[in-house]
Formats: sequence, structure tokens, C-alpha cells
Amino acid sequence: MLNRRSLRIKVMQALYAYHQAVGSDFLLANDRIAEEFAPDLTSPEPQDRKMLQGQRKLAEVIFKEWHKTGAAPEKTEDAAVNEAVADAISYYEKQVKKEGTFFEGQMLHAAESIHDQYLHLLNLPTALLRVMEDERDREARRFTPSKEALLDTIRFEQNQVLDKLVANKQLQDLTIRRKLEWNGEQEMEALRTAWRQEIKQDADFQAYLAAPGGNYAEDQEALKHLYKTFVFKEGALATQLDEADLNWEENRSVVKNLVVKTLKMLDEAADENLELMALSANWAEDKEFAQSLYQQTLADDERYEKLIAESVQNWDVERVAQLDKIVLKMALCEMHLFRSIPVKVTINEYIEISKMYSTPKSKQFINGILDKLAQDLTASGAIRKSGRGLLDNQ
Repeated sequence: MLNRRSLRIKVMQALYAYHQAVGSDFLLANDRIAEEFAPDLTSPEPQDRKMLQGQRKLAEVIFKEWHKTGAAPEKTEDAAVNEAVADAISYYEKQVKKEGTFFEGQMLHAAESIHDQYLHLLNLPTALLRVMEDERDREARRFTPSKEALLDTIRFEQNQVLDKLVANKQLQDLTIRRKLEWNGEQEMEALRTAWRQEIKQDADFQAYLAAPGGNYAEDQEALKHLYKTFVFKEGALATQLDEADLNWEENRSVVKNLVVKTLKMLDEAADENLELMALSANWAEDKEFAQSLYQQTLADDERYEKLIAESVQNWDVERVAQLDKIVLKMALCEMHLFRSIPVKVTINEYIEISKMYSTPKSKQFINGILDKLAQDLTASGAIRKSGRGLLDNQ
């Protein structure tokens, strides 16, 4: 199931994308100033290019200073410069607001799409049955039989666990409503390749097909083997899933956990009303956690930037890697915002995330900064914990 670390990673990625987009918005706002003072090549009147260049440079300096300090820009005696700066600020602020909303939505979509990927993969055995049937049909239409005899797949076609999966009412309903069938040409071609080159050649799968049917536990293990070996490891299907979803590599363990647990739930007592796995134990609560962490980290960005700057000795904060700053700011936000989460839990979580996504030296840097700030902020009363969050401070 989706855990809090996965959610923290989604928030981190959303914040990183947001800051990248905002950086582009700043450049676009600067471009608007440049366009405002660009010479009009169609004008019948001669233009003072030096004056236009001076106006552009002055407007750009004022806009840059506003962006750096946040203080209201001082008015100049040149109305055109004032208007250009005001236009750039207005454009930039509108874009930044849009980016914040957009990437929050993208973050939630990325998290919720994990459940769709899980449901989509539950439909894979059904698609594999179609591949087997198509292979038999092609063989039946041949004028001369192929040199290699067809693999007898009757036992897989009569797999009792597969029958329960296909009959599951919730899977049927969600598959139709969310359009999660296996019918895309690329994914079906990947499945056909996996069948011809990997699954058919697998000794364990061949042994399963050759053994007498009727053993429910063996049917269950065969489906687990199919997923673990040909979906969640390297191969044609894994490659296709990775190409179709940029987040597949990081989502894979969550999806695998959901699929394997579902197969375990499909015991002999299970019927068509079996409730499938949810994205998390309490998605409403986890969703609120992710949204609050994202929104508040952005809202307190300047505050955390200052705290980091004061903690980095002999090092310009602007030289700190963008991803490291985001991780630090998220950790500080979490310490302040979520009183029930112990400080050490927060620090350890973000150290682990830095190991996965940042530079080799980032974990020591982040650990040192967070440990110092946590102690200082706790001592000053800025960080206050309650309930389970107090366990870490005893």
C-alpha cells in the first residue's frame, strides 16, 4: 500500500517541478520587459535605440530586485519603465499561482494513478488468455503446421484463482469506469513478446502447465510467479511499463505489494464480492497529509530559506543543490506542522529520500542541518510535539 514515504517523495517531486517552472516564469516575465522595449521595425519614426536599451535594463534591474527582496518596487520618473515592471510582476505572480495549483493537482494524480496501475495489472492474466487464444487461431489457419508444437495452456485457462479475479465485481466495475483494460497496441505487443520469448520458455511455468490441475494453492502460486517474474522484474512487460509511466520505477514496489496481497486474498473462500486493495489504509487522511505538506512548504518557503541560510556555515545558501533545499524545507515544515510525527522519524525519512534522489554527500549534509535546526527550534518552542510525537523527545 501507499505509505507516507511514497507521499513525501510525490510532494518532493511536485515541489521540484514547481520551482523549475517558476524559474522559467521569471525568464518569461523578463522577456515581456525585453519585448516592451524592443525597437519597432515597422515604425515610420526613427527610434532612440540607446534609450530603449537603457529603459529595458532599468526595468529588468527593478524587476530582479523585487523578485529577490519581495519589496514593492520604487517608482521611477519613466512611466514606460514603471508600466513594464508592473506588467512583469503581474504576469509572474499569476503564473506562480497557477503553477502552485497545477503541480498540486499533478502530485495527487500521480499518487492516485498508482491504484489505476494496480487495477490495470490485475487485468493482465485476462489479456494473456487472449494472446494464447490468438496464437491457437493463427496456428489453426496455417496450411502447414509449425515445427514447434503449441504449448498446452489448458491448465492456465482453467486456473481457479484467475476465474475468481475475472469474476470480481469491483474489478469489473472499476475497469469499465476507468478504462483499464489491456487493449493498447504497444502494451499488447509487449505482452505477446513476453509470452513468446519469456513466459513460454520458463521452466517453472511449463512445469505448472504439465502437472495435473485442480490444486488451488498451485494455481495461486502460478499467478504470483507470473507477476513476480515477468512484470516486476526485467523483461518486455517491465520495459513497456517503464516507458509508459515515468514514475513506474518508484511506484513498482507499491504496485507489486498491492497485486501480491490481492492474490493472497483470493483464497478458496473468496467470492465475486471480495473487496480489492485500497490505495492506502486511509486515503482521505494521507491525501490531506500530502496537500498540507505541499501547500505549507510553499507558504513558508522564505522562512525556511532563511533558517537554512543561517545554519550553513561558510557556504552560500544559493549554492546548495535545489533538491537538497527542497528536502530540508519539507522536513522543517513537517516538524512544525505535524505534531504527532516524532522529530527523529522526520529526519530519518528525509535522509532516506536524499539517499535515493540526491547526491552521495547529501545525506550527511541534510542530517547535520536538520539535527542542529531541530534542537534549536525545539529548545526555542518553535517545534512543539504532542501524542506520539513526544516519544522521540523523551
